[in-house]
Amino acid sequence: MPIYEYRCKSCGKEFEVIQKFSDEPVKKCIDCGKAVEKVISQSSFVLKGTGWYATDYAKKEKKEDKKPDCSKCPSC
Repeated sequence: MPIYEYRCKSCGKEFEVIQKFSDEPVKKCIDCGKAVEKVISQSSFVLKGTGWYATDYAKKEKKEDKKPDCSKCPSC
């Protein structure tokens, strides 16, 4: 379940609430009972690595058959 942050418009207290997506947003401060607003905070979701789809899951290219360098071969 996601964690939502709220800030009281009156006293300025900030607090977090674990809620389902379907839950109604909090409307009152847990301290003073006045109106609150939802705070948009930075997400902790980070993608790491060299890539997402193109390098991790795409079809691998077929390697070409390595042919010998004929410029140095006396029999060619």
